[in-house]
Amino acid sequence: MTFSAQKCGVCFQPPSIILIYKDNSQDKTRQRIMPIRNFSKFSDCSRAAEELKNNPRHKAYLEGVSLRQLQKLYSLLRGHLKGQSLAESLQKFQQEETIDPEEDMNKLDDKELAKRKSIMDELFEKNRKKKDDPDFVYNVEVEFPQDEQLESCGWDIESDEEI
Repeated sequence: MTFSAQKCGVCFQPPSIILIYKDNSQDKTRQRIMPIRNFSKFSDCSRAAEELKNNPRHKAYLEGVSLRQLQKLYSLLRGHLKGQSLAESLQKFQQEETIDPEEDMNKLDDKELAKRKSIMDELFEKNRKKKDDPDFVYNVEVEFPQDEQLESCGWDIESDEEI
């Protein structure tokens, strides 16, 4: 049996993940409701998403759904359980998933640093040009305009004199 996921969403009452998928063997579109049990406003969304994705009952159906999307659905559900509106939950998730260039990553703990690195890796892979892309150009050379005179640095001058 092969399934291809088409849409995935969350239902707040009762808490469940809803998957609309296509059953390729019968060429039919179906809906699967996966109830969420033992999840509270203090639960870890990433752990819950991994458990659902690795659950033997749902594993075949959730192959086409990314772990990041399941984490987002769980964070929306957690926001609902905390009493936040859907817009507030979406805004909070978006804020967690963006990288602030001014943020000092040296001050983050290992878990937060790993999360930021995975976000950056995913963004890099999304924007990367591959050889199979139609607009791929090999060995691109770009000339950057120089509007102002370059300043020489003190450390650069000293190192030239020593050599």
